Amino acid sequence: MANDALTVAVLGPGGIGGLLAALLSRAGHQVTCLAGDDTAAHLRTHGVSVRSEQFGEFTAPVDADTELRAPVDAVLIAVKHTTLDAALARIPTAALGDALLVPFLNGVEHPAALRERHRPDRVAPAVIRAESTRVAPGVIEHGSPFAEIDLAGDEVPRPRLDALADALSKAGPTTRVLPDETAALWAKMAFLAPFALLTTRHALPLGEVRTRHREDLTALVEETAAVSRACGVPADPARALARYDAFPPATKSSMQRDAEAGRPLELDAIGGALLRAADRHGVPAPVTARLVGELRDAGY
Repeated sequence: MANDALTVAVLGPGGIGGLLAALLSRAGHQVTCLAGDDTAAHLRTHGVSVRSEQFGEFTAPVDADTELRAPVDAVLIAVKHTTLDAALARIPTAALGDALLVPFLNGVEHPAALRERHRPDRVAPAVIRAESTRVAPGVIEHGSPFAEIDLAGDEVPRPRLDALADALSKAGPTTRVLPDETAALWAKMAFLAPFALLTTRHALPLGEVRTRHREDLTALVEETAAVSRACGVPADPARALARYDAFPPATKSSMQRDAEAGRPLELDAIGGALLRAADRHGVPAPVTARLVGELRDAGY
């Protein structure tokens, strides 16, 4: 193994976690996937197979276990917010040591929760832009023609961030280290919240939402931008709308896909967190509140 190779644990080898595990393994890093008994056994035997226009078709070997048993350089947390508490049982505090905890979660509240159980200067929130789906255990389809990561961590020593960013970039995803984690998280939140709430509420792809429900989309974009600004992060509503308009019309949000599959939604991590931030800063968010309420009334 190369001298600059890392030991990495991936908590949740699904669409994003599986893609990162396979890419890092192929690049020569020692990767252990943490999952349930059946998935772990499958991954130990078969590795992780990726089908990607950007990265090719390949299968990479990985170690796999039901929990972390030895120290690693980094733990990539790639589970949904709805399963985070249960998943964290797979990384006992005693086993974490000096590891970086790198959550790839939606929302803005999870870094504080992770810092309550691990060293604050070892929690490095990340944002990934990629469409990647686990179609079967250990089988990943990366559908987007891009995979980009923003890595942050206001209290994390910069050399630790740079080493991980370098490893990720060389493995495949374009990775940059940002100096302000709040800005990194809110940049995604401000884009994700209107997209997720509206596509899920109306069970429509983005193309129909941005035409049939343009008024609500515009209002949501303005509300999330206002909350973002109140949190100290500049936001441009016009630019956000232009991004929505540029996306393929059939695009669906991950929350919408979860709703279609009958899975729990990250409604509280996205809509709830947005409303809590709005309340803290005294920012009106009536359209957000209405949509979150309607989704909750629908049983989500």
